[in-house]
Amino acid sequence: MLEVIPAIDLIDGKCVRLTQGDYANKTVYNDNPVEVAKMFEDAGIKRLHLVDLDGAKAKTVVNNKVLEAITTQTDLIVDFGGGIQSEEDLKKAFDFGAHMVTCGSIAVKQKEKFEEWITRYGADRMILAADAKDGMVAVSGWQETSSVELLTFIDDYVKKGISYVLCTDISKDGMMQGPAIELYKKIQTAHPELKLIASGGVSGKHDLEALNEAGIYGVVVGKAIYEGAIKVEELTF
Repeated sequence: MLEVIPAIDLIDGKCVRLTQGDYANKTVYNDNPVEVAKMFEDAGIKRLHLVDLDGAKAKTVVNNKVLEAITTQTDLIVDFGGGIQSEEDLKKAFDFGAHMVTCGSIAVKQKEKFEEWITRYGADRMILAADAKDGMVAVSGWQETSSVELLTFIDDYVKKGISYVLCTDISKDGMMQGPAIELYKKIQTAHPELKLIASGGVSGKHDLEALNEAGIYGVVVGKAIYEGAIKVEELTF
């Protein structure tokens, strides 16, 4: 059964959404992310995807106080990403209440360090962010496209023990034109055991149903909720 995971993206401590990762194309939805998190919890949601967009840009964790506020004032299982590029950042995320962390840039640029984290902290606490732009992996809050091919990248880390992969097709993100289902099917077919979390493009309940039918483990939903295309009560299957 598909697990729907709402997203809260943070800039200046506020709940925002970008379109295709463009910091210049920002919409502020709520000044109080804790209020939003509580709304999700009240609707029966168990997990939250919390993204520190300031951190992604600064290459270090910035919005740790918001993380702490959400994890102390709700019982949501929070996975936190954005700016985790050092041991200090990783410890800060866990110390401030993250149950899991989502890492992308460091998995591309400092493979040995990320592999060490998987071993030390456990694969169940690490989510590999495999963000795709034209079949290549994008990093640093999508500000850079690497020379690493997406499917090879995922394959390498599955061999290293990773079990959670969050895959965003950047061309779909914030566009609300449907998720990259064929891409997700291709990844899931190659790695049936993988807990693949889709992200980007969800435009309505029908997209959630299509991902569920495709056998995808989970999906992160952001803009479709904030724009009212999906009601909060439609998020649980």
